Amino acid sequence: MTGADDARELPPVVVEVVRGAPTEEELAAAIVVVSEEYAREVAAATATDEPVRSRWELDARGLRAPLNRAAGWNGFTG
Repeated sequence: MTGADDARELPPVVVEVVRGAPTEEELAAAIVVVSEEYAREVAAATATDEPVRSRWELDARGLRAPLNRAAGWNGFTG
């Protein structure tokens, strides 16, 4: 992390201590570790750019060959 640049990108950290009394150093260390892991998770999270195909499209894609539009009506062999 580069400091000021990353501070603008990540949301502020909110910490609530529910049990015990950590020192400022312990709390700072925990915040750094959790923030780093959160930043790694955000950087690794990617969405696919490919559109999701439905089950019907996956099953029906091999039903027939595509039409040969260049052949016109003269290409009919049936």
